[in-house]
Amino acid sequence: MTTETVSATSVGDRTGYGALWRAVPRELGFLLPLLPIAVVAFSVTITVFALGAGLIVTFIGIFVLAAALYVARAFGTLELVRLRAAGMPEVTRPQFKTSQGGRLARAFVPLTDGHYWLYLLHTVVVGFIISILTWSLTVTWVAAALGGLTFWFWDRFIPEGNQDIYISEVVVEFLFPGVDVADGRSGDAVLNLIIGVVFAFTLPFVMRGLVNLHHHFARGMLGAWRSEALERQVVDLSESRGAAISAEGHSLRRLERDIHDGPQQRLVRLQMDLASAERALEKDPENARTLIAEATEQSKAALDELRALSRGFAPPILMDRGLAAALQSMAARNAVPVKFANAIDEGVQLPQEIERNAYFIASELVTNATKHSGASEIGLQLALRRVPEGDNWWLDVTVADSGRGGAVAKAGHGLAGIEERLRGLGGTFEFTSPVGGPTVVTAHLPVTY
Repeated sequence: MTTETVSATSVGDRTGYGALWRAVPRELGFLLPLLPIAVVAFSVTITVFALGAGLIVTFIGIFVLAAALYVARAFGTLELVRLRAAGMPEVTRPQFKTSQGGRLARAFVPLTDGHYWLYLLHTVVVGFIISILTWSLTVTWVAAALGGLTFWFWDRFIPEGNQDIYISEVVVEFLFPGVDVADGRSGDAVLNLIIGVVFAFTLPFVMRGLVNLHHHFARGMLGAWRSEALERQVVDLSESRGAAISAEGHSLRRLERDIHDGPQQRLVRLQMDLASAERALEKDPENARTLIAEATEQSKAALDELRALSRGFAPPILMDRGLAAALQSMAARNAVPVKFANAIDEGVQLPQEIERNAYFIASELVTNATKHSGASEIGLQLALRRVPEGDNWWLDVTVADSGRGGAVAKAGHGLAGIEERLRGLGGTFEFTSPVGGPTVVTAHLPVTY
């Protein structure tokens, strides 16, 4: 997979003529109710706002103005929900101000928040005008397309002799002076058919353009400001950095503990056996050979444990043959049978860093299930999916076991460590583990090229 392939696929999905037609029902579902919704929104909001403005000289007017801003926010949120249902990309919602004070403090909050005033402006001015315009164009285009294509059917119900002049005669006379239309009724049927075909052919383009117009203004007036997005990004990056540092520290502590409990103890035993063999070499050669043989076994066991520890980071097969082959090999060596399913198309190339982290996470999840779940079978699935809204790709690693369930993410333990590592990578983590099982854990890693 390449960036060019992803871009070409997304563009084809969004702009193909067939895709435009498939989106027409959803777009009409947004456009046709525009007028009644806009009229209700305008009437209710402007009435409450005018009442609050008239009572501003009294203390009650402040609460009424705040209520008007809340009403505008509700109608603005409805606009965003309807745009999303029409197939438009998600508009990031603004972070409205909140207050921890009493009722009076909460009443003043909307009055000092610029987002509320933008929602009010959109509801009573911008959105209202655009809704009338786009609704009129929608009804005109749909009526012209349907009326022109079906003129041949309902024309027969129009009594003859009621028309003094036909539209087709006017058009032909204008375009071709001196040419007469033999049959004005038939000429009108042909003319209406041509108009219907033209309007029907352009219908999906016009509907998409009208919905895009609403989306453009909604994104500018009802969405979060760029400064808020930057602030949120800074916060997310800070949290991800902290999570990555914490996860790395947890991994280093785990590695230190595993080395201390495993290879280090065997190497100490190896040193003691070799020292004993050296002392017994001249006095008791037979015992020395026995000690040397035991030392050899200890060195082999220590080497095996060191290799096992290294698999949690970057086994050679991962570097040579890729993530799927490495997970297949890991599944084959596991003490509990692991059923591995790879839903990624052959030939897809993932970034090496993503493969390394995915292997580590999958290995940790399988190890946790093997040690703590009491499962007789473990399922491991690898999948790649695209999120159309942001045109992003995500790698999903799912591990399910048939164990006893009841797993919880405790701080400093396996699942919590995996969650911290995922947060450091900008990913997400979810799991379900009801008592009695099964336990299903899914790690979502963002794929960047």
